[in-house]
Amino acid sequence: MLAQGEDSQHQFKKNINNAESLSAEMVAFSNGKGGQIFIGVEDNGNILGLTTEDVARLNQLISNAASQNVRPAINPTTQNIMTEQGLVLIIDVPSGINKPYQDNSGVFWIKSGADKRRATSREEIQRLFQASGMIHGDEAPANGLTIADIDMDYFRAFFQQRYGSSLENEQIPLEQIIQNMNLGNKGILNLSCALLFAKAPSIRLPTFIIKACCFPGNSIAVDVYKDNRNITGKIADIFQQTISFIQTNIHHIQGDQTVNSLGTPEIPRIALEEIIANALVHRDYFISAPIRVFVLDDRVEVISPGHLPNNLTIENIKAGNSNTRNPILASFANQILPYRGYGSGVMRAIAAYPSIELIDDKEGNLFKAIFWRKATPLHS
Repeated sequence: MLAQGEDSQHQFKKNINNAESLSAEMVAFSNGKGGQIFIGVEDNGNILGLTTEDVARLNQLISNAASQNVRPAINPTTQNIMTEQGLVLIIDVPSGINKPYQDNSGVFWIKSGADKRRATSREEIQRLFQASGMIHGDEAPANGLTIADIDMDYFRAFFQQRYGSSLENEQIPLEQIIQNMNLGNKGILNLSCALLFAKAPSIRLPTFIIKACCFPGNSIAVDVYKDNRNITGKIADIFQQTISFIQTNIHHIQGDQTVNSLGTPEIPRIALEEIIANALVHRDYFISAPIRVFVLDDRVEVISPGHLPNNLTIENIKAGNSNTRNPILASFANQILPYRGYGSGVMRAIAAYPSIELIDDKEGNLFKAIFWRKATPLHS
C-alpha cells in the first residue's frame, strides 16, 4: 500500500502533533469514501517509524480529535503495524453515515485527489447535505416561479385523479393546497411543482430539459447531425417527446406485419420508457445541466447529471435496489409517468432489451445508459 503512494483514500504523515490538522484529515475522509492515515511514513512512502511513546500520545490525540474536533463525532479505529523499518500507526476512517462533517471551526473539508480542500461553493455543500438525505434538490425553490405559473387545467385533472375530489370542492386557498402537497411555500413553487405542473418551466429553469441529437456514424465529435432538438415543457411532455425522438431515429422492423404497419421499434418502447423515466425522476437537480440523449448508428445513449447516490452500485440497481434522490418528485411521478418507484425499472428495461450497458461515472458526476443497437456486444 505504501509503494502505491498517496491517493484519495490513503494519506501519509511523518507524525502528527496538532489536533486541528488531524481532525481536518478525518473530516475530509468522512465526507468522502473513507480512508486511511498512515503515521510514521514520509510522503514518498518511506517508513520513518514511531516510538511506543509516540503511539500512546497519538492514540490519545486521535480519540480527542474524533470526539471533540469533528462534528458530528466519528469513531475511527487504529492498528499498529511493526515493519523492519519501524512501527507504523494506521488510522482507519470510515465513510460517514451522518454527512456532512465539519471541524470545530465549522469548515467542511473534502478530498481532492490525494489532498484535501475546503468545500466553499454552495453546490458542493448542498451535495454533502444531499448525501445525508437532509436536503433534496426537488424541494428547492423554482427560481421565482409562483402559483400563477401553474397550468391549472392540467393540475385540476391531476388533483381529481389523485385524490378523487374536485379542486373546486376544497375549502382552502390554492396556495395552501400547494403547500399541503409539499409542492411549494407561500405561493412560491418548488422544483417538483414547476417540473410537474408549470406551463413553461424551462423559461426559469432552462437547464432542466433534455437535449437530444441524432448523429451520423458512431461518434458525436462531428460537425453535422441528422436531427436535433431541445425538449422542453412539463415532465410528462418531455418524457413523451423524448421517446418519440428516439423512436423516430431508430429502425423499425417489419417482420410479419403488413406493409401498412409502422413496424416494431428495434429497441422496445418499454425499455426506453423505463430508462427515460428514471433519468427524469432520479437525476441530480443540484447540477445545472440537461439530460442528454444521443442516437448514433451503433447505440443510443441517455446521460443523466449525477452519479448513483450514496452506496448504490450498478449491481444494486440491477438487483432492484433503489435510493430516492428526489422523494417529492417520485411521489407524484407514478401517476404521471410509467414509473412505479419500486426499484424494478432497470430490471424491466434489461429484461426487455438485454443489450443495455450502465455506467456510473463518479469522476464525471454522471450516469449513462447505453442501448447497443443491432445486437452489438456490450462494451466495457
